[in-house]
Amino acid sequence: MRYNKPEKLGISSDNIKKFVGFLEEYSYATHDVIIARGDSVIFEKYWEPFVRDDFHRMYSCSKSIVSLAIGFLEQDNLIKLDDKIINYFPDEFIDQRDENIRNLTIRNMLMMCTSRKCPNWFNAKPDDRVKYYFENNGVSTHPSGMMFYYDSTGSFVLGALVERITGMTFMEYLHTKLFQKLGVSRDAYCLKCPGGHSWGDSGVLMKPMDLLLIARFVLNKGQWNGEQILNEEYVTKATSKLVDNDYIGSDPTTKGYGYQFRLTYRNSFFFSGMGSQYAICVPDKDIIMVYNGDNQGKDDSMIFNKFFELIVEPATEEALPENPVAEKLLQEYATDLKLLIAKGNVDSEFKKESNHVTYKMLENPMGIREFSLQFDGNNGTFAYVNEQGKKKISFGMGYNEIGLFPQEGYSDEVGTIKTTGHYYRCAASASWVEPQKIRILVQIIDKYFGNLSITISFQENKAMIHMVKAAEDFLNEYDGDAYGFKK
Repeated sequence: MRYNKPEKLGISSDNIKKFVGFLEEYSYATHDVIIARGDSVIFEKYWEPFVRDDFHRMYSCSKSIVSLAIGFLEQDNLIKLDDKIINYFPDEFIDQRDENIRNLTIRNMLMMCTSRKCPNWFNAKPDDRVKYYFENNGVSTHPSGMMFYYDSTGSFVLGALVERITGMTFMEYLHTKLFQKLGVSRDAYCLKCPGGHSWGDSGVLMKPMDLLLIARFVLNKGQWNGEQILNEEYVTKATSKLVDNDYIGSDPTTKGYGYQFRLTYRNSFFFSGMGSQYAICVPDKDIIMVYNGDNQGKDDSMIFNKFFELIVEPATEEALPENPVAEKLLQEYATDLKLLIAKGNVDSEFKKESNHVTYKMLENPMGIREFSLQFDGNNGTFAYVNEQGKKKISFGMGYNEIGLFPQEGYSDEVGTIKTTGHYYRCAASASWVEPQKIRILVQIIDKYFGNLSITISFQENKAMIHMVKAAEDFLNEYDGDAYGFKK
């Protein structure tokens, strides 16, 4: 990919600035945005502390990447899409007698038209996630191919299928078949699941620019530098509406589903990952946007709406007149963008009164026994005691303090497996939302993303903590209310 000015590619710098301004105004937790048209990047920005070379967790964008690996298996005559998945996992199927599950095909799984809703492996914590999928009895089923059901573990099994056939991880397989030609980072990889399989439905980590290169390849219908690397028929079907997935009637992310790709406005398709990991591809305008962030717990549909409203719809086939003023304003605006910071006042008259005061808490879901706030200029600390012992979260008043989240033992390279001595990197900021109420925003920015809002309200000698977490399989100890008194 090369770089070009937006106006030369028919897109207004002023509209890009408006789009970025919208993301900021509506408090989206953005990590990066890349906008490209044709083979040119016209905007690329990383919100501090994220940088260009970071390997970013792509969550369910991984599913679309697995789909490409399946396409190569079919192209090399190693599978047929209408093969039953049981043919490749006979040992795992030994105890499964449900004919609806036994009749599952690879195509059913690509289209998420499987025979049941996705089993919750985070709660079950199986020793082998593949076996769990096929042996999970007692769940109501229906004939596969009838209805779209979001089945993330089915996507994971497709990745395991690639690995079973090729004898290598699906990412290694794709490096040999595709990524080397595209220039995708050699160190891009995927986390694991119990049983040793790649976490193919959620665990890919790569640079945002890597995702752009893969999206460009798919938008090119499987071509790269004039070479048809993956057959056009598979790529076309993968990115077409093969099944309806719209059950609410207004969501821009549910305009159809192909082979592990979603459709949106203008018959566009996109790679879609939890928390707003997106590569939105608009074929009739030849535009791609990569967006990464952590907006778990928020409605991020407006990101789609504003992207199409401000970038896609006004884009012209011809170059726009040069606009150095707009280009400069965009560059200046985008120079100092930072990860979302807690909104509110950076100071309060109550700050001095609350400083270093300890509150003893009544029994609560978080197991917090006592806490105190400690301030030193614009830096603050939420110190508390929970079941693991003494903990501290350092935060900035009006800025993000980068540190380690103090809860020990969350998953690292293998999902659901607790890791002793392991802590997630986080960014924490705070503001006074009322004279005697402070809110601390904690954002986990590691191999796993999540966010935590801690609101603390004071009244006379009493304090109340309200915690709300948005994370897939951690921060479970930080959700609920606690009430207590000055010690």
